[in-house]
Amino acid sequence: MWTADLLARAIKAGVERPRPSATVTEADPLMGAGGWSFPSGHAATAFAGAVALTYLWRRGALVFFLLAVAIAFSRVYVGVHYPGDVLGGAVLGTLVGLAWVAAFRLPRRSAGAPRRSGAGPPGG
Repeated sequence: MWTADLLARAIKAGVERPRPSATVTEADPLMGAGGWSFPSGHAATAFAGAVALTYLWRRGALVFFLLAVAIAFSRVYVGVHYPGDVLGGAVLGTLVGLAWVAAFRLPRRSAGAPRRSGAGPPGG
């Protein structure tokens, strides 16, 4: 989740998309938010968390992703993000979560284990 948050912050700094309340004069957000809009950090961390939790407990996947969708939707509902912001955050978070799951699934070799070259034993 930290990786998703840090990447979202870095992308926000590069994209610099204003929030809806700054560009849509009719917008009346339910809460204030500072900084840039794209991508949604809340959506990114929610989806990264949903992927990670699903890896740990597959039976909870539906609940985890429903909560992530609810968090993402709430950011549009309260008026601090555009729908594309939360979609971008959801994609970012999902990709980060999948990358971490893939990294954890890589086989690990202990430090004391001898390296295998794949060659057969020496002839003799």
